[in-house]
Amino acid sequence: MPYDDSPPSPESASSVSPERRWFARRSGLAVGAAVLAPTALAGWVLVQVTTGAGADDARPPRIVMPAASPTDGAAATPSSAPAEGPAEGPAEGPAKSQSPAKSPLAGKTVVIDPGHNTGNFKHTSEIDKKVDIGTNRKECDTTGTTTNSGYMEAEFTLDVSRRLRTVLEAKGLKVVLTHQADRPFGPCIDERARIGNEATADAVVSVHADGVSEGNRGYHIILPAKVKGGAADTAKIVGPSRDLGERIASNFARTTGSAPANYLGSGTGLVVRDDLGGLNLSTQPKVFIECGNMRDAKDAALLTSPEWRQKAAQGIADGIVGFLGG
Repeated sequence: MPYDDSPPSPESASSVSPERRWFARRSGLAVGAAVLAPTALAGWVLVQVTTGAGADDARPPRIVMPAASPTDGAAATPSSAPAEGPAEGPAEGPAKSQSPAKSPLAGKTVVIDPGHNTGNFKHTSEIDKKVDIGTNRKECDTTGTTTNSGYMEAEFTLDVSRRLRTVLEAKGLKVVLTHQADRPFGPCIDERARIGNEATADAVVSVHADGVSEGNRGYHIILPAKVKGGAADTAKIVGPSRDLGERIASNFARTTGSAPANYLGSGTGLVVRDDLGGLNLSTQPKVFIECGNMRDAKDAALLTSPEWRQKAAQGIADGIVGFLGG
């Protein structure tokens, strides 16, 4: 028969059997519970979403996005989580700035050899002693020349060498002088070569001025010949020494305005010799420069000028720097 779950009317309540009344109450409670259940469930869900309470292993874990930084704008939402990797993790540090490019001159050494010594004139017996230059034996050192007015070559070479050192050090190069007139005489030519070798110099320049007759003018660069004998073996330095010499020659001419020597080198300003111990015994690229002729009045006027000597130092330095790739 059809089932009627409506509650009895008040009029008939007294005539309804106890079983019927019990059934009516039960039906009413069921309806109330059915009405309340969706509301309660919705409330429970709201609590879970807003507070995170009641989480357990039966449900997927909540995705918690890291808090946005003050400069990130609006807070991130779960849909913006990365596809891979943990949701949270340490922030990456600031990007490292690139280090500046290393200078081609960094860590390089130049040895400057001021020719002769002002004390050599007082120590002629000592400097006359012979030393081994590989291919033969030669005097330890010489006095050098002077201008007609008495300005010593050794004074000139030391002054230019000191100026040259200042220019090169300003470029970041390490500079070694073989002496600074801080010894009675010398050093001997074999020791001068050894100083450059032991410094593992990237370039060695011996500074001089010539002393030939009047009318012979100009500069020239002396390059090592290919020699082998005893402690002398220049095979490895002939090529780079020529490169060094050519660069110094062109820069020296441009900076000082001087012309190549008119008395040797066929106008090239380059001369090759095999009789100089300072070149024969060198294991590093090395040249001599004769900056001018001290016995010629016109050249002497230049060599005794501090302004011109500064130009000479600059020209030599430019050649060295160019040779070293600077």
